[in-house]
Amino acid sequence: MRIPNILERAEFRSGKMGKCDLARGEKLSVGLNCFEAGQEHKAHVHEGQDKLYYVLEGSGKLTIGEDRSHFQAGDLALAPAGVEHSLRNDGPGKLVVLVVFAPPPPAP
Repeated sequence: MRIPNILERAEFRSGKMGKCDLARGEKLSVGLNCFEAGQEHKAHVHEGQDKLYYVLEGSGKLTIGEDRSHFQAGDLALAPAGVEHSLRNDGPGKLVVLVVFAPPPPAP
């Protein structure tokens, strides 16, 4: 499966982070988390699922467990299963993050 121009699929919402599913397999799923300035994905945990973040556009703050850091386009991070994590767009522009879950979350 080929998915061209994934940044063109970014979905932004005025009230909360936007999400876009890109691909789903038996072992993993891939999507976009899209943040307007000031939006965040509050701290949460995924039991039994690893979550990989890759910043495509913009910058923000990432927290994984006790580690808090600034991250930007080109950065990659892993939130292991069972570890609390959160994202916040603290910049003036938009933030688009490629998100990979393994195994995938239940289908909606």
